[in-house]
Amino acid sequence: MIVGVPREIFPGERRVALVPAVIPNLAKAGMEVAIETNAGLEAGYPDADYVAKGAKTVSDRAELFQTADIITQVLCYGSNDRTGKADLPLFHRDQILVGFLRPLGSVETIQEIAAKGVISFSVELMPRTTRAQSMDALSSMGTICGYKAVLIAADTLPKIFPMLTTAAGTITPARVLIIGVGVAGLQAIATARRLGAVVSAYDVRPAVKEQVQSLGGRFVELPIEAKDAQDERGYARAQGEDFYRRQRELLGKVVAESDVVITTAVIPGKVAPILVTKEMVGGMAPGSVIVDLAAERGGNCELTQAGEKIDVNGVSIIGWLNLASSVPYHASQMYARNLTAFLLHLVKDGKLQLNTADEIIRDTLLTQSGQVVNARLREFFQLPALATQGGA
Repeated sequence: MIVGVPREIFPGERRVALVPAVIPNLAKAGMEVAIETNAGLEAGYPDADYVAKGAKTVSDRAELFQTADIITQVLCYGSNDRTGKADLPLFHRDQILVGFLRPLGSVETIQEIAAKGVISFSVELMPRTTRAQSMDALSSMGTICGYKAVLIAADTLPKIFPMLTTAAGTITPARVLIIGVGVAGLQAIATARRLGAVVSAYDVRPAVKEQVQSLGGRFVELPIEAKDAQDERGYARAQGEDFYRRQRELLGKVVAESDVVITTAVIPGKVAPILVTKEMVGGMAPGSVIVDLAAERGGNCELTQAGEKIDVNGVSIIGWLNLASSVPYHASQMYARNLTAFLLHLVKDGKLQLNTADEIIRDTLLTQSGQVVNARLREFFQLPALATQGGA
């Protein structure tokens, strides 16, 4: 079974789906790896490294798609809404596609993939279980984004993060507030603490308080309680506008006292909730920084402009996208390990094992036999009943 690794074509994307180190493990399971020429170069993995591990390089993208049984990508058509459609004609029936597909974004895109007869798997839908932990690419990329958000904030802030006692006197530490304590938020807390900042964090889920404190942060507790704050996958649930309005009122003082605010709150398939209003930004001191990791979903800050860095009365609001791609070497390494774990679960002795009784396969399987078969997607998009019962 041949695993194809095309070069990523999303503008500015520097990651690669598989790195040389994972190739021997795939080979033991009966998989050969073919990589498009220079696919890993921008991530720091030259073709020679792949060849040394047993992969072959293919210069023609169409040839790679034609010969590969499995296509592994970082941003597949779906998550790549700019140039991804160019790959659609290259797929063939019963070809397997694995990667980020943004399944809760556009049902039309997923239906286009289904129409090609592709068996696609979305890594975003990986269950958050112990069995699937090694395959959790979403958490891996969240780790990278949380880390990089702090570095961006530290570079932008006209202050230093740690407390210093110098001959010129004592310099007080920067105050950092993290809103949203998922994987990205926890990594942001850890990174800001390593840089010496005083860190506070807020989340609608009281259960994360111990995690925040274990990293040396202070958990911000507000006198409001979210209803059903956490879903079955461990993600925060969307709340009503009354809750968010009261939350913003109470968070205003904490935001005003912060030098840096990093927001990470996203709700799968929905616009990100507004947690920092323009009035709250107006209460921040000049020189303060907001890094909005939810910019792609509309932003947690009311003033965020996706893909831009703007200045509002001296406050920098940064809504840069695709931060994981800015650390391509280790982001690719982590993603490749996640994908390899999934492929080894999916392929045994060189043959596809499509056991939809397995939670990992059932939850991530999007399309098969020309249809969207994922139960969660069909419910989310209110699709009619399947024509056959052969899918998930």
